[in-house]
Amino acid sequence: MKIQDIQAIALLLATPKKIAIIPHRGPDGDAMGSTLGLYHFLLKYKHDAVVIAPNEFPDFLAWLPGSETVKIFEKDKENCTQILQQADLIFTLDFNALHRVGHEMEKVLANLPATYIMIDHHQKPEDYAAHVYSDTAFGSTCEMLYNFIGFLDQKHAIDTTIGTCIYTGILTDSGSFRFPGTTGNTHRIVAELIDLGVANTKIPNLLFENSSYNRLQLLGRALQNMKVLSNKNTSYTTLTQQELHTFEHVKGDTEGIVNYGLSIKGVHFTAIFIENTEEQIIKISFRSQGDFDVNQFARDHFNGGGHRNAAGGKSETTLKETVAKFENLVAQLTF
Repeated sequence: MKIQDIQAIALLLATPKKIAIIPHRGPDGDAMGSTLGLYHFLLKYKHDAVVIAPNEFPDFLAWLPGSETVKIFEKDKENCTQILQQADLIFTLDFNALHRVGHEMEKVLANLPATYIMIDHHQKPEDYAAHVYSDTAFGSTCEMLYNFIGFLDQKHAIDTTIGTCIYTGILTDSGSFRFPGTTGNTHRIVAELIDLGVANTKIPNLLFENSSYNRLQLLGRALQNMKVLSNKNTSYTTLTQQELHTFEHVKGDTEGIVNYGLSIKGVHFTAIFIENTEEQIIKISFRSQGDFDVNQFARDHFNGGGHRNAAGGKSETTLKETVAKFENLVAQLTF
């Protein structure tokens, strides 16, 4: 992060401000961990801070400290819009393009006088923010938040509460420390957080061993639907709207299902296609191992993006047509 940005942000935070903190739509562990970690940090310095999520976050993150204070734009648009209009500063965390918050919230954000500060680890950031901390080398925004607090010379402010939020984002976005963005420094930060009292043995249970019976049934259906294109080292699965309804799908139930495709021997590229009839789109997640760039694949073909080995996209055609397009594209790939 540029020294002039650090100095400018330090000056902005020197006196109490009204601050809104925003994660991307469909917030995951890194988005919620980073926004809530920053929220608790700002409260220590008497700022009037609030986290405004575009839509609901998964139930398995509801234990995060401060999650009960999060406002949901989709459920309370008038109040959230008023808070945003009155904000002096707006932090956007774990995304770098305003369309990632959804169309209605994007329209509000695009016309605000507040100073924007971006902290994010995805590729190709847009230029809406006055101050930017963007680095694709990091495996999580939470790891960047830890550094950001250090840049402000306030690392002593990180306590168990802030550390719990940061640890959660690092753990989830690193695939429990398995993904390529995990470095020695990642583990050094985690070690410091554990020394602060972060419950490193309890948090994984809260995140990964807390499924409903219906969620496990939905996982089972997704695994039944799995197809393997063995000549292309590729797998994919699908979930229809009817299947989601059958297993009483709630927010977060499909989180992580895509990763099972990479557990098949010989598979290096996988995807999940989830039908959403309400939004009239097919939501897609891509994962890869090795050098295949799913970020570029998603950008080129499915109006998406993300990281080299983990990305998302969408399709506005039917589920059948979307899968057919994917199979045709994969047939042309050389790994």
